[in-house]
Amino acid sequence: MTTDMLNGKMFTQMVQSGAHHLKNNAKKIDALNVFPVPDGDTGTNMNLSMTSGADEVKKLNSDHVADVASAFAQGLLMGARGNSGVILSQLFRGFARGMNQKASLSAKDLANAFDSGVATAYKAVMKPVEGTILTVAKDAAETAVVESETESDVIVLMEKVVQVAKTSLQRTPDLLPVLKEVGVVDSGGQGLVTIYEGFLAALKGEEVPLQDAEDIDMEEMVNAEHHKIAQDFMDTSAIKYGYCTEFMVRFETDKLKENPFDEEQFRNELSKHGDSLLVVSDDDLVKVHVHAEYPGEVLTLGQYYGSLMNIKIENMRDQHTAIVGDQEQKEKSTEKADYAIVTVAMGSGVKEMFASLGATVVIEGGQTMNPSTQDIAEAIDASNAVNVLILPNNKNIVMAAEQAAEMAKVNAEVVPTKTIPQGISALLAFHPDASIGENRASMEAAAKEVKSGQVTYAVRDTQIDTMTIKKGHFMGIADGTIKASNEDKLETTQSLLNEMITEDDEILTILQGEDASDDDVKVIEKYVADNYEDVEIEVHKGNQPIYSFILSIE
Repeated sequence: MTTDMLNGKMFTQMVQSGAHHLKNNAKKIDALNVFPVPDGDTGTNMNLSMTSGADEVKKLNSDHVADVASAFAQGLLMGARGNSGVILSQLFRGFARGMNQKASLSAKDLANAFDSGVATAYKAVMKPVEGTILTVAKDAAETAVVESETESDVIVLMEKVVQVAKTSLQRTPDLLPVLKEVGVVDSGGQGLVTIYEGFLAALKGEEVPLQDAEDIDMEEMVNAEHHKIAQDFMDTSAIKYGYCTEFMVRFETDKLKENPFDEEQFRNELSKHGDSLLVVSDDDLVKVHVHAEYPGEVLTLGQYYGSLMNIKIENMRDQHTAIVGDQEQKEKSTEKADYAIVTVAMGSGVKEMFASLGATVVIEGGQTMNPSTQDIAEAIDASNAVNVLILPNNKNIVMAAEQAAEMAKVNAEVVPTKTIPQGISALLAFHPDASIGENRASMEAAAKEVKSGQVTYAVRDTQIDTMTIKKGHFMGIADGTIKASNEDKLETTQSLLNEMITEDDEILTILQGEDASDDDVKVIEKYVADNYEDVEIEVHKGNQPIYSFILSIE
Protein backbone atom coordinates (compact mmCIF):
# COMPACT_ATOMS: atom_id res chain seq x y z
CA MET A 1 0.00 0.00 0.00
CA THR A 2 1.27 3.42 -0.92
CA THR A 3 0.01 6.81 0.24
CA ASP A 4 1.04 9.84 -1.77
CA MET A 5 -1.07 12.41 0.09
CA LEU A 6 -2.03 12.91 3.74
CA ASN A 7 -5.51 14.37 4.35
CA GLY A 8 -7.27 15.65 7.46
CA LYS A 9 -9.09 12.41 8.25
CA MET A 10 -5.85 10.46 8.12
CA PHE A 11 -4.05 12.97 10.31
CA THR A 12 -6.92 12.84 12.81
CA GLN A 13 -6.38 9.08 13.06
CA MET A 14 -2.64 9.66 13.53
CA VAL A 15 -3.25 12.07 16.41
CA GLN A 16 -5.65 9.72 18.18
CA SER A 17 -3.29 6.78 17.72
CA GLY A 18 -0.31 8.79 18.96
CA ALA A 19 -2.24 9.96 22.03
CA HIS A 20 -3.44 6.42 22.77
CA HIS A 21 0.03 4.91 22.45
CA LEU A 22 1.52 7.64 24.68
CA LYS A 23 -1.13 7.04 27.33
CA ASN A 24 -0.35 3.32 27.37
CA ASN A 25 3.32 4.04 27.96
CA ALA A 26 3.15 7.08 30.27
CA LYS A 27 4.22 5.14 33.38
CA LYS A 28 7.25 3.69 31.62
CA ILE A 29 8.28 7.15 30.47
CA ASP A 30 7.81 8.51 34.00
CA ALA A 31 10.25 5.85 35.23
CA LEU A 32 13.04 7.33 33.06
CA ASN A 33 13.41 10.33 35.37
CA VAL A 34 17.10 11.00 36.09
CA PHE A 35 16.66 11.63 39.80
CA PRO A 36 15.00 8.70 41.63
CA VAL A 37 12.59 11.07 43.36
CA PRO A 38 8.82 10.48 43.28
CA ASP A 39 8.26 13.25 40.73
CA GLY A 40 9.14 11.52 37.47
CA ASP A 41 6.23 13.01 35.61
CA THR A 42 7.45 13.50 32.02
CA GLY A 43 5.18 10.74 30.74
CA THR A 44 2.24 12.05 32.74
CA ASN A 45 2.76 15.61 31.55
CA MET A 46 3.16 14.63 27.90
CA ASN A 47 0.12 12.35 28.16
CA LEU A 48 -2.12 15.07 29.60
CA SER A 49 -0.82 17.60 27.06
CA MET A 50 -1.30 15.20 24.15
CA THR A 51 -4.78 14.25 25.37
CA SER A 52 -5.76 17.92 25.38
CA GLY A 53 -4.63 18.21 21.76
CA ALA A 54 -6.40 15.01 20.74
CA ASP A 55 -9.62 16.19 22.41
CA GLU A 56 -9.60 19.35 20.27
CA VAL A 57 -9.16 17.25 17.14
CA LYS A 58 -12.13 15.08 18.16
CA LYS A 59 -14.37 18.16 18.05
CA LEU A 60 -13.41 18.77 14.44
CA ASN A 61 -14.81 16.83 11.50
CA SER A 62 -12.61 18.04 8.71
CA ASP A 63 -10.71 16.57 5.81
CA HIS A 64 -8.51 19.69 5.67
CA VAL A 65 -5.20 18.63 7.18
CA ALA A 66 -4.04 22.14 8.12
CA ASP A 67 -7.28 22.78 10.01
CA VAL A 68 -6.87 19.54 11.94
CA ALA A 69 -3.23 20.35 12.72
CA SER A 70 -4.19 23.84 13.93
CA ALA A 71 -6.84 22.41 16.27
CA PHE A 72 -4.29 19.88 17.52
CA ALA A 73 -1.72 22.60 18.16
CA GLN A 74 -4.24 24.80 19.98
CA GLY A 75 -5.30 21.94 22.24
CA LEU A 76 -1.67 21.12 23.01
CA LEU A 77 -0.93 24.76 23.76
CA MET A 78 -3.73 25.12 26.28
CA GLY A 79 -3.16 21.73 27.88
CA ALA A 80 0.65 21.90 28.01
CA ARG A 81 2.02 20.73 31.37
CA GLY A 82 5.64 20.74 32.46
CA ASN A 83 8.62 21.52 30.27
CA SER A 84 8.09 18.38 28.20
CA GLY A 85 4.46 19.32 27.49
CA VAL A 86 5.36 22.88 26.55
CA ILE A 87 8.10 21.74 24.17
CA LEU A 88 5.70 19.21 22.64
CA SER A 89 3.14 21.99 22.12
CA GLN A 90 5.76 24.16 20.41
CA LEU A 91 6.86 21.31 18.14
CA PHE A 92 3.34 20.89 16.81
CA ARG A 93 2.64 24.61 16.82
CA GLY A 94 5.44 25.01 14.28
CA PHE A 95 4.36 21.77 12.58
CA ALA A 96 0.90 23.26 11.96
CA ARG A 97 2.30 26.56 10.70
CA GLY A 98 4.62 24.71 8.37
CA MET A 99 1.66 23.29 6.46
CA ASN A 100 0.88 26.69 4.94
CA GLN A 101 -2.88 26.07 5.12
CA LYS A 102 -2.73 23.15 2.71
CA ALA A 103 -5.73 20.83 2.51
CA SER A 104 -3.51 17.75 2.07
CA LEU A 105 0.18 17.03 2.35
CA SER A 106 2.69 15.29 0.13
CA ALA A 107 5.65 13.51 1.70
CA LYS A 108 7.75 16.62 1.07
CA ASP A 109 5.10 18.83 2.72
CA LEU A 110 5.04 16.56 5.75
CA ALA A 111 8.83 16.68 6.05
CA ASN A 112 8.77 20.46 5.88
CA ALA A 113 6.11 20.55 8.60
CA PHE A 114 8.30 18.44 10.89
CA ASP A 115 11.22 20.74 10.16
CA SER A 116 9.13 23.85 10.89
CA GLY A 117 8.11 22.32 14.21
CA VAL A 118 11.73 21.83 15.25
CA ALA A 119 12.61 25.44 14.40
CA THR A 120 9.71 26.74 16.51
CA ALA A 121 10.55 24.50 19.47
CA TYR A 122 14.23 25.50 19.52
CA LYS A 123 13.26 29.18 19.51
CA ALA A 124 10.89 28.62 22.44
CA VAL A 125 13.63 27.20 24.69
CA MET A 126 15.99 29.83 26.06
CA LYS A 127 18.96 27.48 26.38
CA PRO A 128 18.35 24.37 24.24
CA VAL A 129 20.08 21.25 25.56
CA GLU A 130 21.12 18.47 23.21
CA GLY A 131 20.37 14.91 24.22
CA THR A 132 16.73 15.74 24.86
CA ILE A 133 13.39 15.66 23.03
CA LEU A 134 14.69 18.56 20.90
CA THR A 135 17.54 16.45 19.54
CA VAL A 136 15.25 13.52 18.73
CA ALA A 137 12.82 15.84 16.93
CA LYS A 138 15.63 17.57 15.03
CA ASP A 139 17.34 14.38 13.85
CA ALA A 140 14.03 12.91 12.67
CA ALA A 141 13.03 16.11 10.85
CA GLU A 142 16.40 16.54 9.12
CA THR A 143 16.21 12.98 7.84
CA ALA A 144 12.63 13.50 6.69
CA VAL A 145 13.63 16.55 4.64
CA VAL A 146 16.47 14.66 2.94
CA GLU A 147 14.39 11.53 2.28
CA SER A 148 11.47 13.53 0.88
CA GLU A 149 13.63 14.61 -2.05
CA THR A 150 13.37 11.09 -3.47
CA GLU A 151 10.54 9.46 -1.48
CA SER A 152 6.92 10.30 -2.30
CA ASP A 153 5.19 7.70 -0.11
CA VAL A 154 4.04 9.27 3.17
CA ILE A 155 4.08 5.89 4.97
CA VAL A 156 7.64 5.12 3.93
CA LEU A 157 8.70 8.61 5.02
CA MET A 158 7.04 8.16 8.42
CA GLU A 159 8.76 4.78 8.81
CA LYS A 160 12.07 6.56 8.30
CA VAL A 161 11.10 9.24 10.82
CA VAL A 162 10.36 6.61 13.46
CA GLN A 163 13.54 4.69 12.69
CA VAL A 164 15.77 7.76 12.99
CA ALA A 165 13.93 9.03 16.08
CA LYS A 166 14.61 5.69 17.82
CA THR A 167 18.28 5.81 16.85
CA SER A 168 18.55 9.39 18.05
CA LEU A 169 16.91 8.45 21.35
CA GLN A 170 19.53 5.77 21.95
CA ARG A 171 22.24 8.41 21.41
CA THR A 172 20.86 10.81 24.03
CA PRO A 173 23.08 9.38 26.83
CA ASP A 174 26.14 10.15 24.69
CA LEU A 175 25.07 13.79 24.42
CA LEU A 176 23.86 14.30 27.99
CA PRO A 177 26.34 12.76 30.48
CA VAL A 178 23.88 12.58 33.36
CA LEU A 179 21.73 10.18 31.30
CA LYS A 180 24.69 7.88 30.76
CA GLU A 181 25.63 8.06 34.44
CA VAL A 182 22.17 6.98 35.53
CA GLY A 183 21.70 4.53 32.66
CA VAL A 184 18.56 5.89 30.98
CA VAL A 185 17.58 7.55 27.71
CA ASP A 186 15.88 10.95 27.70
CA SER A 187 12.30 10.67 28.90
CA GLY A 188 10.96 13.45 26.67
CA GLY A 189 12.64 11.92 23.65
CA GLN A 190 11.07 8.57 24.52
CA GLY A 191 7.68 10.26 24.69
CA LEU A 192 8.12 11.76 21.22
CA VAL A 193 9.20 8.39 19.77
CA THR A 194 6.08 6.86 21.29
CA ILE A 195 3.88 9.47 19.61
CA TYR A 196 5.60 8.94 16.27
CA GLU A 197 5.10 5.18 16.61
CA GLY A 198 1.38 5.86 17.08
CA PHE A 199 1.37 8.08 13.99
CA LEU A 200 2.95 5.33 11.91
CA ALA A 201 0.58 2.64 13.19
CA ALA A 202 -2.42 4.74 12.10
CA LEU A 203 -0.95 5.33 8.65
CA LYS A 204 -0.38 1.59 8.21
CA GLY A 205 -3.83 0.70 9.47
CA GLU A 206 -2.43 -1.03 12.55
CA GLU A 207 -3.58 -0.73 16.16
CA VAL A 208 -1.34 0.14 19.07
CA PRO A 209 -1.66 -2.16 22.12
CA LEU A 210 -4.80 -1.65 24.14
CA GLN A 211 -4.53 -0.02 27.55
CA ASP A 212 -4.53 -2.37 30.53
CA ALA A 213 -7.41 -1.87 32.94
CA GLU A 214 -5.02 -1.39 35.85
CA ASP A 215 -3.32 1.48 34.04
CA ILE A 216 -6.47 3.60 33.80
CA ASP A 217 -5.68 7.11 34.98
CA MET A 218 -7.04 7.82 38.47
CA GLU A 219 -7.54 11.51 37.67
CA GLU A 220 -9.77 10.71 34.71
CA MET A 221 -11.85 8.28 36.76
CA VAL A 222 -12.23 10.77 39.60
CA ASN A 223 -13.29 13.51 37.19
CA ALA A 224 -15.85 11.17 35.65
CA GLU A 225 -17.25 10.32 39.08
CA HIS A 226 -17.50 13.98 40.05
CA HIS A 227 -19.28 14.78 36.81
CA LYS A 228 -21.78 12.02 37.56
CA ILE A 229 -22.29 13.30 41.10
CA ALA A 230 -22.86 16.84 39.83
CA GLN A 231 -25.62 15.52 37.60
CA ASP A 232 -27.16 13.22 40.21
CA PHE A 233 -27.42 15.52 43.22
CA MET A 234 -29.92 18.32 42.84
CA ASP A 235 -30.26 19.11 46.53
CA THR A 236 -27.53 19.45 49.16
CA SER A 237 -29.50 17.46 51.74
CA ALA A 238 -29.52 14.47 49.38
CA ILE A 239 -25.75 13.98 49.70
CA LYS A 240 -25.39 10.84 51.82
CA TYR A 241 -21.59 10.74 51.94
CA GLY A 242 -20.37 14.29 52.32
CA TYR A 243 -16.59 14.13 52.03
CA CYS A 244 -14.64 13.50 48.84
CA THR A 245 -11.63 11.62 50.19
CA GLU A 246 -8.50 10.88 48.18
CA PHE A 247 -5.28 9.38 49.50
CA MET A 248 -2.40 7.08 48.71
CA VAL A 249 -0.79 4.40 50.87
CA ARG A 250 2.89 3.60 50.43
CA PHE A 251 3.25 -0.05 51.39
CA GLU A 252 5.52 -0.90 54.34
CA THR A 253 7.01 -4.39 54.66
CA ASP A 254 6.41 -4.71 58.40
CA LYS A 255 2.74 -3.85 58.11
CA LEU A 256 2.22 -6.13 55.11
CA LYS A 257 3.58 -9.07 57.13
CA GLU A 258 0.77 -8.55 59.63
CA ASN A 259 -1.84 -7.50 57.07
CA PRO A 260 -1.16 -8.91 53.56
CA PHE A 261 -2.67 -6.58 50.97
CA ASP A 262 -5.43 -7.85 48.72
CA GLU A 263 -6.88 -5.19 46.42
CA GLU A 264 -10.31 -6.79 46.07
CA GLN A 265 -10.65 -7.34 49.82
CA PHE A 266 -9.51 -3.75 50.50
CA ARG A 267 -12.02 -2.43 47.97
CA ASN A 268 -14.85 -4.43 49.54
CA GLU A 269 -13.97 -3.14 53.00
CA LEU A 270 -13.88 0.47 51.80
CA SER A 271 -17.24 0.08 50.04
CA LYS A 272 -18.88 -0.32 53.45
CA HIS A 273 -17.93 3.25 54.29
CA GLY A 274 -18.99 5.20 51.19
CA ASP A 275 -19.61 5.28 47.46
CA SER A 276 -17.96 6.50 44.22
CA LEU A 277 -15.11 4.18 45.15
CA LEU A 278 -11.98 3.85 43.03
CA VAL A 279 -8.97 1.73 44.04
CA VAL A 280 -5.80 1.34 41.92
CA SER A 281 -2.67 -0.41 43.21
CA ASP A 282 0.77 -1.57 42.12
CA ASP A 283 3.72 -3.14 43.94
CA ASP A 284 4.59 0.01 45.86
CA LEU A 285 1.37 1.81 46.67
CA VAL A 286 -2.40 1.98 46.41
CA LYS A 287 -4.47 5.01 45.35
CA VAL A 288 -7.97 5.51 46.73
CA HIS A 289 -10.86 7.83 45.89
CA VAL A 290 -14.08 7.49 47.88
CA HIS A 291 -17.02 9.61 49.01
CA ALA A 292 -17.33 8.92 52.73
CA GLU A 293 -19.21 10.37 55.68
CA TYR A 294 -16.37 9.65 58.09
CA PRO A 295 -13.04 10.05 56.22
CA GLY A 296 -11.02 9.06 59.27
CA GLU A 297 -12.41 5.54 59.10
CA VAL A 298 -11.21 4.92 55.54
CA LEU A 299 -7.82 6.49 56.29
CA THR A 300 -7.43 4.10 59.22
CA LEU A 301 -8.13 1.16 56.92
CA GLY A 302 -5.34 2.34 54.64
CA GLN A 303 -2.85 2.66 57.50
CA TYR A 304 -2.99 -1.09 58.10
CA TYR A 305 -0.83 -1.51 54.98
CA GLY A 306 1.61 1.42 55.14
CA SER A 307 2.02 5.18 55.43
CA LEU A 308 -0.55 7.68 54.18
CA MET A 309 0.37 10.13 51.43
CA ASN A 310 -1.31 12.82 49.30
CA ILE A 311 -4.37 13.10 51.52
CA LYS A 312 -7.09 15.38 50.17
CA ILE A 313 -10.51 15.70 51.84
CA GLU A 314 -13.16 18.08 50.50
CA ASN A 315 -16.56 18.89 51.95
CA MET A 316 -18.93 18.25 49.03
CA ARG A 317 -21.89 19.78 50.84
CA ASP A 318 -20.08 23.08 51.10
CA GLN A 319 -18.99 22.82 47.48
CA HIS A 320 -22.52 22.07 46.35
CA THR A 321 -23.95 24.94 48.38
CA ALA A 322 -21.44 27.29 46.80
CA ILE A 323 -22.36 26.08 43.32
CA VAL A 324 -26.10 26.52 43.77
CA GLY A 325 -25.90 29.50 46.12
CA ASP A 326 -27.46 32.90 45.62
CA GLN A 327 -26.50 34.55 42.38
CA GLU A 328 -25.61 37.68 44.28
CA GLN A 329 -22.81 35.82 46.03
CA LYS A 330 -21.47 34.63 42.70
CA GLU A 331 -21.19 38.05 41.12
CA LYS A 332 -17.69 39.40 40.94
CA SER A 333 -16.60 42.97 40.84
CA THR A 334 -15.78 44.19 37.36
CA GLU A 335 -13.30 46.69 38.74
CA LYS A 336 -9.76 45.39 38.29
CA ALA A 337 -7.17 45.56 41.05
CA ASP A 338 -3.82 47.15 40.27
CA TYR A 339 -1.83 44.02 41.15
CA ALA A 340 -2.36 40.30 41.61
CA ILE A 341 0.02 37.48 42.37
CA VAL A 342 -0.62 33.95 41.07
CA THR A 343 1.42 31.16 42.62
CA VAL A 344 1.56 27.35 42.60
CA ALA A 345 1.73 25.15 45.70
CA MET A 346 0.74 21.80 47.18
CA GLY A 347 -0.11 21.13 50.81
CA SER A 348 -2.79 22.94 52.79
CA GLY A 349 -0.29 24.66 55.06
CA VAL A 350 1.90 25.85 52.20
CA LYS A 351 -1.12 27.20 50.35
CA GLU A 352 -2.33 29.02 53.45
CA MET A 353 1.12 30.54 53.90
CA PHE A 354 1.16 31.94 50.36
CA ALA A 355 -2.35 33.33 50.82
CA SER A 356 -1.39 34.97 54.11
CA LEU A 357 1.62 36.60 52.44
CA GLY A 358 -0.58 38.20 49.79
CA ALA A 359 -0.99 35.71 46.95
CA THR A 360 -4.23 36.39 45.08
CA VAL A 361 -4.66 32.93 43.54
CA VAL A 362 -2.89 29.75 44.69
CA ILE A 363 -3.08 27.01 42.07
CA GLU A 364 -3.04 23.44 43.39
CA GLY A 365 0.04 21.86 41.90
CA GLY A 366 3.71 21.03 42.13
CA GLN A 367 5.68 17.81 41.75
CA THR A 368 3.64 15.02 40.13
CA MET A 369 0.85 17.49 39.36
CA ASN A 370 2.02 20.31 37.10
CA PRO A 371 -0.75 22.78 36.19
CA SER A 372 -1.34 23.28 32.49
CA THR A 373 -0.93 26.47 30.49
CA GLN A 374 -4.72 26.79 30.55
CA ASP A 375 -4.85 26.36 34.34
CA ILE A 376 -2.42 29.24 34.77
CA ALA A 377 -4.16 31.36 32.11
CA GLU A 378 -7.49 30.90 33.91
CA ALA A 379 -5.87 31.87 37.21
CA ILE A 380 -4.56 35.06 35.59
CA ASP A 381 -8.09 35.89 34.43
CA ALA A 382 -9.59 35.02 37.83
CA SER A 383 -7.15 37.33 39.61
CA ASN A 384 -8.96 40.29 37.99
CA ALA A 385 -5.97 42.64 37.95
CA VAL A 386 -4.19 44.95 35.53
CA ASN A 387 -0.76 43.58 36.45
CA VAL A 388 -0.16 39.92 37.33
CA LEU A 389 3.02 38.34 38.68
CA ILE A 390 3.30 34.53 38.45
CA LEU A 391 5.42 32.41 40.81
CA PRO A 392 5.70 28.80 39.45
CA ASN A 393 7.78 27.50 42.42
CA ASN A 394 8.92 24.52 40.35
CA LYS A 395 11.41 24.32 37.49
CA ASN A 396 9.02 22.12 35.52
CA ILE A 397 6.22 24.72 35.62
CA VAL A 398 8.20 27.78 34.50
CA MET A 399 7.72 27.23 30.76
CA ALA A 400 3.96 26.69 31.08
CA ALA A 401 3.76 29.88 33.17
CA GLU A 402 5.69 31.83 30.54
CA GLN A 403 3.39 30.48 27.84
CA ALA A 404 0.32 31.56 29.84
CA ALA A 405 1.83 35.00 30.44
CA GLU A 406 2.35 35.48 26.70
CA MET A 407 -1.31 34.69 26.07
CA ALA A 408 -2.63 36.99 28.82
CA LYS A 409 -4.67 40.06 27.93
CA VAL A 410 -3.16 41.95 30.89
CA ASN A 411 0.41 42.75 31.91
CA ALA A 412 1.69 39.38 33.12
CA GLU A 413 5.25 38.58 34.14
CA VAL A 414 6.81 35.35 35.41
CA VAL A 415 9.22 35.39 38.33
CA PRO A 416 10.96 32.05 37.58
CA THR A 417 10.95 30.61 41.10
CA LYS A 418 11.92 26.94 41.14
CA THR A 419 11.21 25.99 44.76
CA ILE A 420 8.69 26.82 47.47
CA PRO A 421 11.33 28.72 49.54
CA GLN A 422 12.19 30.80 46.48
CA GLY A 423 8.51 31.59 45.99
CA ILE A 424 8.08 32.69 49.61
CA SER A 425 11.20 34.85 49.47
CA ALA A 426 10.06 36.43 46.20
CA LEU A 427 6.59 37.15 47.56
CA LEU A 428 8.07 38.92 50.58
CA ALA A 429 9.99 41.21 48.21
CA PHE A 430 6.85 42.39 46.38
CA HIS A 431 6.16 46.14 46.59
CA PRO A 432 2.71 47.38 45.49
CA ASP A 433 4.02 50.83 44.55
CA ALA A 434 6.72 49.55 42.18
CA SER A 435 6.24 48.87 38.48
CA ILE A 436 5.74 45.31 37.30
CA GLY A 437 9.23 45.27 35.80
CA GLU A 438 10.80 46.56 39.01
CA ASN A 439 8.88 43.99 41.04
CA ARG A 440 9.95 41.14 38.81
CA ALA A 441 13.61 42.18 39.13
CA SER A 442 13.54 42.60 42.90
CA MET A 443 11.52 39.41 43.47
CA GLU A 444 13.83 37.39 41.23
CA ALA A 445 16.85 38.74 43.10
CA ALA A 446 15.26 37.83 46.45
CA ALA A 447 14.56 34.29 45.24
CA LYS A 448 18.23 33.79 44.41
CA GLU A 449 19.28 34.72 47.94
CA VAL A 450 17.57 31.78 49.64
CA LYS A 451 18.92 28.20 49.81
CA SER A 452 16.36 25.46 49.25
CA GLY A 453 16.45 21.93 50.61
CA GLN A 454 14.09 18.98 50.35
CA VAL A 455 13.91 15.58 51.99
CA THR A 456 12.10 12.88 50.03
CA TYR A 457 12.40 9.17 49.25
CA ALA A 458 13.94 7.26 46.34
CA VAL A 459 11.63 5.35 44.02
CA ARG A 460 14.38 3.15 42.56
CA ASP A 461 18.02 2.16 42.98
CA THR A 462 20.45 4.44 41.18
CA GLN A 463 23.92 5.91 41.24
CA ILE A 464 24.43 9.58 40.53
CA ASP A 465 27.22 12.03 41.35
CA THR A 466 29.25 9.12 42.81
CA MET A 467 26.44 8.50 45.33
CA THR A 468 24.72 5.12 45.56
CA ILE A 469 21.03 5.43 46.38
CA LYS A 470 18.73 2.58 47.36
CA LYS A 471 15.03 2.37 46.61
CA GLY A 472 13.03 3.42 49.68
CA HIS A 473 15.91 5.33 51.25
CA PHE A 474 15.52 9.00 51.97
CA MET A 475 17.42 11.66 50.04
CA GLY A 476 18.47 15.18 50.97
CA ILE A 477 18.45 17.56 47.99
CA ALA A 478 20.01 21.04 48.10
CA ASP A 479 19.09 23.36 45.22
CA GLY A 480 18.63 20.47 42.81
CA THR A 481 21.67 18.39 43.87
CA ILE A 482 21.41 15.22 45.95
CA LYS A 483 23.65 15.76 48.97
CA ALA A 484 22.68 12.93 51.30
CA SER A 485 20.97 9.55 51.32
CA ASN A 486 20.14 7.26 54.22
CA GLU A 487 17.46 4.76 55.16
CA ASP A 488 16.65 6.98 58.16
CA LYS A 489 14.67 10.15 57.44
CA LEU A 490 16.08 12.16 60.34
CA GLU A 491 19.70 11.20 59.69
CA THR A 492 19.23 12.23 56.06
CA THR A 493 17.79 15.58 57.16
CA GLN A 494 20.66 16.19 59.56
CA SER A 495 23.23 15.37 56.86
CA LEU A 496 21.48 17.73 54.46
CA LEU A 497 21.55 20.55 57.03
CA ASN A 498 25.28 19.98 57.51
CA GLU A 499 25.75 20.46 53.77
CA MET A 500 23.60 23.58 53.60
CA ILE A 501 24.20 25.66 56.75
CA THR A 502 27.24 27.95 56.84
CA GLU A 503 28.51 30.37 59.45
CA ASP A 504 26.83 33.27 57.63
CA ASP A 505 23.32 31.76 57.85
CA GLU A 506 20.85 33.13 60.37
CA ILE A 507 17.39 31.66 59.76
CA LEU A 508 16.21 28.11 59.06
CA THR A 509 12.57 27.67 58.07
CA ILE A 510 11.16 24.15 58.13
CA LEU A 511 7.98 23.22 56.27
CA GLN A 512 6.69 20.01 57.84
CA GLY A 513 5.34 17.50 55.31
CA GLU A 514 2.29 15.32 55.73
CA ASP A 515 4.40 12.26 56.58
CA ALA A 516 6.61 14.04 59.16
CA SER A 517 5.52 13.88 62.80
CA ASP A 518 5.83 16.56 65.48
CA ASP A 519 8.37 14.32 67.19
CA ASP A 520 10.44 14.30 64.00
CA VAL A 521 10.44 18.09 64.01
CA LYS A 522 11.55 18.20 67.65
CA VAL A 523 14.53 15.99 66.85
CA ILE A 524 15.56 18.30 64.02
CA GLU A 525 15.09 21.40 66.16
CA LYS A 526 17.30 19.96 68.91
CA TYR A 527 19.96 18.96 66.38
CA VAL A 528 20.12 22.49 64.96
CA ALA A 529 20.14 24.06 68.44
CA ASP A 530 23.00 21.81 69.54
CA ASN A 531 25.10 22.27 66.43
CA TYR A 532 24.17 25.68 65.04
CA GLU A 533 23.31 27.80 68.06
CA ASP A 534 23.28 31.07 66.12
CA VAL A 535 20.63 29.88 63.68
CA GLU A 536 17.04 30.84 64.45
CA ILE A 537 14.44 28.16 63.65
CA GLU A 538 10.89 28.66 62.32
CA VAL A 539 8.56 25.70 61.81
CA HIS A 540 5.35 25.68 59.78
CA LYS A 541 3.02 22.77 59.05
CA GLY A 542 3.09 22.71 55.28
CA ASN A 543 1.28 19.35 54.98
CA GLN A 544 2.94 18.98 51.59
CA PRO A 545 3.06 15.54 49.93
CA ILE A 546 6.22 13.94 48.53
CA TYR A 547 8.61 15.95 50.72
CA SER A 548 8.94 15.13 54.42
CA PHE A 549 10.65 18.47 54.93
CA ILE A 550 11.17 21.54 52.80
CA LEU A 551 14.01 23.67 54.16
CA SER A 552 14.71 27.34 53.59
CA ILE A 553 18.00 28.83 54.78
CA GLU A 554 18.91 32.51 54.76
